[in-house]
Amino acid sequence: MQTVSNDQLLHVADDILSSAARSGLRTGNRLPTERALATDLQLTRTTIRNAMALLEDEGVVSREVGRGTYLRSDPRHGLSPDNGSTPHPSIAIAVSPADVMTARQLIEPAAIASIVENATINDFDEIERCLRSNEGAADYDEFEKWDFALHRALIRAAHNPLMESMYQLVEAARQGETWGNLKRRSDSTERRECYRNQHRAIAEALRNRDGRGAREAMQLHLDTVEANLQNSAQS
Repeated sequence: MQTVSNDQLLHVADDILSSAARSGLRTGNRLPTERALATDLQLTRTTIRNAMALLEDEGVVSREVGRGTYLRSDPRHGLSPDNGSTPHPSIAIAVSPADVMTARQLIEPAAIASIVENATINDFDEIERCLRSNEGAADYDEFEKWDFALHRALIRAAHNPLMESMYQLVEAARQGETWGNLKRRSDSTERRECYRNQHRAIAEALRNRDGRGAREAMQLHLDTVEANLQNSAQS
């Protein structure tokens, strides 16, 4: 039986909160059932239950018998809302899509070397889970959900807490209205398929510990996204 490490459990707990934030849930709202979360995140109910226990221990949620699980803090603040490590939501408003892409170009290709050196089998399994879910996405919103999850999984596979914290700022900025509008306007079935193929190329190079190939594949992907956004902004 495959066990789930503490690091993976933290990631699952964070994914639960990210899903809640995307759904517009806030303090006092009830979370989906364990069964629904297991289906949504494509995990076992046992893993979800253990992640919920972690969230409860951290004081982020409260589980009430017969009623469900309720948020005790804003899910946008992550596991530690008071430690100051989570980006302020206003970052999504304060930066432009060009700023976002500049930051991504600095962080994501640079992370490749650390991913090649430090990624574990569990990391690659998580990357594969995100890839398959993204490839099976039926619409734009689901595609975007798993696109976020995939790039987050890649950065986490570097096992560099500072880099991961920096990338949280990028994620927050990507949730801004301007970015979202441009990305949606540039969306098409063909572009989604292009991004999926590029994602797959990045993941395969990483699994083969091919740092040069993975970095080139990541650079191509980011260049393509940036070009599509620029074209959308000009149209």
